[in-house]
Amino acid sequence: MASRIIYRHCEATQIQGVVLLCLLMSHSLTPQLFESRLLYHFGFDPTSGQQRLFHVFTRFVLSEKSRCGLIVKGYAGTGKTTSVRAMVSALEEAGFGIMLLAPTGRAAKVLSTYTGRPAKTIHKQIYIRRSDRTGRTWFELRESEVERTVFFVDEASMIGSERMDMIGDELASGDLLEDLMAHVFSRAGCRVVLIGDSAQLPPVGSDKSPALDLEFVRDRYNLHIAEVELQEVIRQKEGSAILENATSIRGEIGAGTSTYPSIVLSPQSKEMELVEGDIQPYVEEAMGKYGVDGLIILTRSNKRANLFNQQMRVRVLGHEEEINSGDRMMVVRNNYFWLEGTSSQIAGFIANGDIIEVTRVRSFVDRGEFRFCRAVILLADYPDVPEMEVILWCDTISGESANMSYAKMKELYQVISADYEDIENHGKRRKAIREDPFYNALQVKFAYAITVHKAQGGQWPCVFVDQGYLTEEMLGPEYNRWLYTAFTRAQEKLLLVGFDEKMITVKENPESQ
Repeated sequence: MASRIIYRHCEATQIQGVVLLCLLMSHSLTPQLFESRLLYHFGFDPTSGQQRLFHVFTRFVLSEKSRCGLIVKGYAGTGKTTSVRAMVSALEEAGFGIMLLAPTGRAAKVLSTYTGRPAKTIHKQIYIRRSDRTGRTWFELRESEVERTVFFVDEASMIGSERMDMIGDELASGDLLEDLMAHVFSRAGCRVVLIGDSAQLPPVGSDKSPALDLEFVRDRYNLHIAEVELQEVIRQKEGSAILENATSIRGEIGAGTSTYPSIVLSPQSKEMELVEGDIQPYVEEAMGKYGVDGLIILTRSNKRANLFNQQMRVRVLGHEEEINSGDRMMVVRNNYFWLEGTSSQIAGFIANGDIIEVTRVRSFVDRGEFRFCRAVILLADYPDVPEMEVILWCDTISGESANMSYAKMKELYQVISADYEDIENHGKRRKAIREDPFYNALQVKFAYAITVHKAQGGQWPCVFVDQGYLTEEMLGPEYNRWLYTAFTRAQEKLLLVGFDEKMITVKENPESQ
């Protein structure tokens, strides 16, 4: 009997899907039918927030207004990803175009995983590279080729309203958020869904995330836009120590408190743990369980990250050279040189935040006061891009700044220019310098320990969070956003390094009473 009921249910939902397509073709799709398909693809009993999201999303999809947008905010554990997956499935079933975008390659990979569909970086979708005869390079807004398409933009809290970074004297394209909106609404029937967590860190240099600011987006880009915020933790997530603490910290962000946040640990739970003494045995145990790719150490500064990376390579991995085969590194500045002319253009360019794996080290080369490494690498988040031989700029590895300064780039330009003194034509000489592989060396740091800003958009099974230097004056919403963002990078295990005992409360074991 049970199997017969299941069969009839499946048959009914299949018929309903066919009816949906027929109604769509006849321009008779009703809100009630579309919303019922959303619930079908969702597959769970929705919370009141999710129910409202599906209702608002239905109106958004079927609205006859132009320039429609929807902001979907969701705290950790509120079922945001499951809801978005249902929205994408229902749209696809109804014959709408779908475009999935994220600010970074890692974030795009996460989006692709939970929706089961391909996702791109925003930059890859909306920009096209141009250059002139002198080798000067810039990016222009790409003309959209799709109509009647819904653009889903995940991790929108990371999208700044500022110019792309510059390499040397290369020109950059404009305001990323503005360019995204111009691209989306350049063709008929297109809409945008901006997805993010308002409790996470805003873009570097900003005090809030402009893409999740309803009034800003509405007024700046002349949109008909609504907002839904998911706040209820779904039942399946209850009992998670990581989520319970993240939720508590998120509450303190909302309250604007400037006291030490309260972190509760339970002897029964193995999800969260204090690192006592040397971190090495904890890292080795985690590596044995999750592998080197499955763990990350998050810090508050590049200086601390450099120290952890050095310890990790020497004491845990046994790497003795400056760079070893098997090392994982993070690109710390956009690079537009090494993918040009390759057969695969999936990534478009090697972006700030992309992870590379060194498969072979060829040689080390000194140019003036600067040191470089010829190496063969893979792009970790783009498995379809083949191995490539590149030049890595070794001096960025130990630097305390995020990347090489413009002054250092000018110094390198002068060093490289000596190789082209025989070219009399100034324009041709300048072009040759700009196309020199050493001038275009990848700026990288080791990626075993990174700052929390660099970790946004990514998740790892096991995360170590290093407290670092902290005073009472540093407490407040900004610090709590940092802590919340760090905690929510962990999928299974969270280890706390050097945390002040004032933050920690150990929940008593009821069995011991």
